[in-house]
Order: sequence, then structure tokens, then C-alpha cells
Amino acid sequence: MQRIRLRYTKRGRLRFTSHRDFQRAFERALRRAEVPMAYSAGFTPHPKVSYANAAPTGTGSEAEYLEIALTEPRDPERLRALLDESMPAGLDIVEAVEARASGLADRLTASVWELRLDGVAPEDARRAVDAFETAEAVEVQRRTKNGIRTFDARSAVVALETAEADSSPADRPTDRPCAILRLVVRHVTPAVRPDDVLSGLRAVADLAPPVPAAVTRLAQGLFDEETGTVTDPLAPDREAAATEPQPAAATATATAPV
Repeated sequence: MQRIRLRYTKRGRLRFTSHRDFQRAFERALRRAEVPMAYSAGFTPHPKVSYANAAPTGTGSEAEYLEIALTEPRDPERLRALLDESMPAGLDIVEAVEARASGLADRLTASVWELRLDGVAPEDARRAVDAFETAEAVEVQRRTKNGIRTFDARSAVVALETAEADSSPADRPTDRPCAILRLVVRHVTPAVRPDDVLSGLRAVADLAPPVPAAVTRLAQGLFDEETGTVTDPLAPDREAAATEPQPAAATATATAPV
């Protein structure tokens, strides 16, 4: 069995696609591309697809990940191209690697988000960010299936800063002047989402954008404590593939004189 890890995006209007909608579209793409999928056992077998930490509905993303299991080996790049052709524009399969290292989900410990606040002056956003970062704790409330839950939105935030409006190629709905925030947040329990941080900014600085924020995940991966950055979660698989010794026949062919 071969395992392939994929990175995909949610762009433009497709940011409003729910996770269940994406699952249906992806399974249709698997059938169209005639991918030799492995299936689970039991009364109702289903394709072996593992999704990792999907972004909330309504948020864009440049860094969503999943893993599929195949019954026959396939070239990852060729497979990526076939799947991408079979997906709607905006749900783009942008990267594929063969799984060579430990579990993918264990490498997704933090995310980098961009928050576009249309109608908010950059100086107002900077004052709110300063107030949030100097606070020891910022309690916010979120409605869950068990009722209203109160938790600290500050402790999971590694970094929160303002950025220039043209500093990122991330998907954005308009070109109007606005405040742009860059957020790095750890994946903790309960999860702290971008809308929780916006609630925290409202609580500590009365920052309330006149229109809903446009939120895009720029990256997710393992948080590097030394550099304070979020690393590429597929890098260990690429490195393992690069250092894997070639079979003897392939090596002999490669070194044989012409």
C-alpha cells in the first residue's frame, strides 16, 4: 500500500465550501482520475482518506492537508495533476509527496493566518494588537453544541502583528484600503480560531470591523520554538525520499558508460 500526502487550497468563493462539501468533491475527483484507492473493511467500505485539521467554513486557505492510501504505486506529481484537473477551480491540489516519515497530523501544531479587516484604519488595528499582546489573558466566549463556553484566547497566540495590505499574495476579496493582521496560533484544546482572536480584540480594545473579516490560512505545520516560524509539514517526506538509497539496478543504469 502506498500513501500519498496532498496539500490543497480553498480560494475565492470556494472558501465557503464546508468540509463535507470538499469531501464529496474530492471523492468524485478520485473516481474521475481512476485513482486505485484502498478501501476500509466492514459493511460499508469507504476510501481511505485522512483529513488533517481542516479550516473552518468561510475561511480561505493555502495550506490544507490530507493523506490517501493506494493499492498500486503512482507517481505523486502525476497523481496531483490528475486530481487537480478533476477538482473545481479554487479547490486546487498544489502539492503531493509520498509518505516517508511519521504521521502528518503530528506535524500540524500551529497555523499562520491573515485577517483582512475592511473599514478598519491600520492605526486602530495597531492599538488593538498592542492591547491584546500586553494582556495576560483574554477571555472570549464561543457557542458550542454543549452551550456557551468561555476560554482564554491569548495563551495560544504566538504572534499577532499588523502587515502591509500588499505584503501577501493570499486570496483577498477586494483591493480597498484596510488593516491587515498576521496571526500565528498554536493548535491547542480548545482550538483558538481567528474569530476568537477577533472577539478578543473587541474585548480588549473595542475593535469591531464594520464588515466580516476575510480570513486566510497562509501556512500550517510544526512550530519551531527557536526561530518562531511554522515549518513545512511535507519537508520530512521530501528529505526522506532524497536520502533513500536507489535500487542497485537503477544505480547501475545511471552510472553505466554511454
